[in-house]
Amino acid sequence: MAENVTLSVIKADVGGYVGHSAMHGDLLEEAKRRLGSARTQNQILDFHVTSCGDDLELIMTHRQGVDNQAIHLLAWEIFEACTEVARRLKLYGAGQDLLADAFSGNVKGMGPGVAEMEFKERQSEPIIIFMADKTSAGAWNLPLYKVFADPANTAGLIIAPSMHDGFRYEVHDVKGKKRIFFDTPEELYDLLVFIGATGRYIVKAVYAKDGEVAAVSSTQRLALIAGKYVGKDDPVCIVRSQGKFPAVGEVLEPFTMPHIVEGWMRGSHYGPLMPVPVRQATPSRFDGPPRVVALGFQLAEGRLVGPRDMFDDPAFDKARQLCNDLADHMRRHGAFEPHRLPMEEMEYTTLPQVMDKLQGRWEEIPD
Repeated sequence: MAENVTLSVIKADVGGYVGHSAMHGDLLEEAKRRLGSARTQNQILDFHVTSCGDDLELIMTHRQGVDNQAIHLLAWEIFEACTEVARRLKLYGAGQDLLADAFSGNVKGMGPGVAEMEFKERQSEPIIIFMADKTSAGAWNLPLYKVFADPANTAGLIIAPSMHDGFRYEVHDVKGKKRIFFDTPEELYDLLVFIGATGRYIVKAVYAKDGEVAAVSSTQRLALIAGKYVGKDDPVCIVRSQGKFPAVGEVLEPFTMPHIVEGWMRGSHYGPLMPVPVRQATPSRFDGPPRVVALGFQLAEGRLVGPRDMFDDPAFDKARQLCNDLADHMRRHGAFEPHRLPMEEMEYTTLPQVMDKLQGRWEEIPD
């Protein structure tokens, strides 16, 4: 019987080049060197290193299961080593996602974003890994709703017997530290009550009705961990496709509509999420607009065959143009909502420091 394979995607912002716009090649090379050594020593089966904006993305396959201490320690040590490289180069925000001084058994709650899944590899195992920059963990809610619950997006929900029963969603209340499960299509409206509020209720995972994992996202909210703004969450998401899961094209289709996400300039503005190839995942206009990349792999006995840069396709040109049009419109709002986040969301930005300075100047309104 074949062993289960674990796919781990762990990311962190360990230093931007220039500012928050991109990743310096020396950091990528340091991560590749260390993961290459780990593969040689049989700590992992395979790996791929990439970046989205100023985030270092580690993609690893192994047999250790999710939340494995050795795998998480490996990632943490790589982030620490890359932080040292970033400091030597005086890159911006070196080590900003490393919120702890020492590793404590698991990188969850320590700053890096994590998405992991364990499964038995199918005869053909196509996987799409999404990585985003300048946005928050709730950015995957709308795409994951469309992929696994919206028949207007995913024709297989109607015409494929393997998907006709629908899927089960695991939703996390990241402020209340609770979770709930919804079955679709029967509980679709209940699901939407919550996941439409992307700042608090986040789709953590999606499962087939038989329990097999279909998708997993990172739900770490940096501001909630740190208690203040230290950077955006810049989440990652793994989606299995084909067979009993949506087709590759159905998984990518939601990104033809650039939906509005939080996290643009200083983490304080809404903007459209632009689907781009990796080479264009270098947000610079007003530190944006927010970007998303999609890398496709085939798994072969745990080996990562790929990647294919799935958004490197002229079919997404109109989405990118629409994104620029939306960015123009939103930028014209300047400091006003709805471009700027509402006040309750600004609590975790740098704005409270300004408000504290003015606290004593507020007066009671005369009757």
